[in-house]
Amino acid sequence: MEQRADSIVLSVEGARKVFGSFPAVDGVSFAVRRGECFGLLGPNGAGKTTTIRMIYGFSPLSGGTIRVFGLDIGPAFRRIRARIGVCQQGNTLDPDLSVLENLLVFAGYFRIPAAEARARAEELLSFFALEGRKRFKYEELSGGMARRLMLARAIINRPELLILDEPTTGLDPQSRNTLWDRLLDLKRQGMTILLTTHAMEEAERFCDRLCIIDHGRVVSEGDPVSLVAATVGRYTLEVEDPDEALFATLAEQGLRFDRSGRRLIVYGEDRPALIALRDRFCPDCGLLRAATLEDVFLRLTGRELRE
Repeated sequence: MEQRADSIVLSVEGARKVFGSFPAVDGVSFAVRRGECFGLLGPNGAGKTTTIRMIYGFSPLSGGTIRVFGLDIGPAFRRIRARIGVCQQGNTLDPDLSVLENLLVFAGYFRIPAAEARARAEELLSFFALEGRKRFKYEELSGGMARRLMLARAIINRPELLILDEPTTGLDPQSRNTLWDRLLDLKRQGMTILLTTHAMEEAERFCDRLCIIDHGRVVSEGDPVSLVAATVGRYTLEVEDPDEALFATLAEQGLRFDRSGRRLIVYGEDRPALIALRDRFCPDCGLLRAATLEDVFLRLTGRELRE
């Protein structure tokens, strides 16, 4: 489908980043539409964080172009920076400032008038359930509270594009779900979001479209439902210690499968056919379930451990 130029908030075309002779990002292209949540997925070292650092101007391009709000990220960096929010992967809060002061000082970078900054900070502290901690230093906060504060700081300037680099990494389930609730609220308000994450459930829940990258290149792009359907089908059968007769049957039926150590993962659209395979070859050790985005991710990027 052709996209209207004024609906594109972010356009990345052939972006490259080379460190010495190593291409960390090697010709990545995608576009983010106004009001959508766009996910950037990939294994460790795939080039996700390097890509977003180029998008918000922290790291200069080695090649290609990046346009945000129709402006080239190079010459228009300062104008673009005033209109975006960034929540980085690591904790960048100031340990010498209180929760409230972290917001007020950051608001000063955008030249927000003091009274307006104070009102905005109080509004965000309420939104992120931090109003009772505003006099605390960040070191007195839990991990979940610190991440909520970083997200509050990232939107102090009411950005048109919010960039989130693995925002829930390391959080416990309660903190993660609290942060998810706030992200859903921002999405419902129409904020455009670029999200990198290792959590497939997070990507499926929030992202309208996804781009999976590996070794610095795009390997697939689309909405989560379509990616699952096209890559692995509707169902997955997991088998422990499969025998050769099962492999022969899979070859006869032309079914897609992957091996992961002692496990065999079979993909398909026909649930009764997969049930028949399970009942015939592995009635006690076969797990039949709906296919997920994690199946897509592992099928496209591999199941081996990486440094």
